[in-house]
Amino acid sequence: QVQLVESGGGLVQPGGSLRLSCAASGFTFRYYDMRWYRQAPGKERELVARISTTGISTNYLDSVKGRFTISRDIAKNMVFLQMNSLKPEDTAVYYCSAPTLNAWGQGTQVTVSS
Repeated sequence: QVQLVESGGGLVQPGGSLRLSCAASGFTFRYYDMRWYRQAPGKERELVARISTTGISTNYLDSVKGRFTISRDIAKNMVFLQMNSLKPEDTAVYYCSAPTLNAWGQGTQVTVSS
């Protein structure tokens, strides 16, 4: 059974940092690209970051470039999203995804507010 479980969300002040984690199970993790998406209230879900199977290739939403970093630990079946210099507009539910498998986590709430 394919499963993705996110953690690490929370409330942070503008300029702060959070590190999201996603634990993957039920599939051969190293064979699949992984992605982080987010969805803010009243808005469509958007792709935030993507990482290739090896972790060598990454892509980011323009508005998070230079602030967010996606990474993966193949040995631990984990994918991470390090978020620095957070802004109020980063407030959203963040989802981990293995798109080829149409697999999604339950999401973790990130709120950036003073």
